[in-house]
Amino acid sequence: MSENVKKKPRRYDENFKRQAVAHWRNSGHPRKQVAQELGINHWLLRSWDRQFRSEQATTSSAATKAELEAENRKLREELLRVREQRDILKKTLGILSTP
Repeated sequence: MSENVKKKPRRYDENFKRQAVAHWRNSGHPRKQVAQELGINHWLLRSWDRQFRSEQATTSSAATKAELEAENRKLREELLRVREQRDILKKTLGILSTP
């Protein structure tokens, strides 16, 4: 057995990767410790974390843009309504304060 035996790289399904990253994030333990518990390299866990963060950022940015536009529209409508109320109050105050 003195031959150099190359190990086949293990393939991990996406569910395992996501659970490993979630476990690391929620446990509060160092990345190296969690990776050792799972039997994987800590750099692998780091790359999975970065991969899922970038995926999350791209999917949330598209949804966020639409949400922000809708929120902006609602805020503009509310601002218009509040300005009208303010103007009415100013006129009322002007009428009541004149002798």
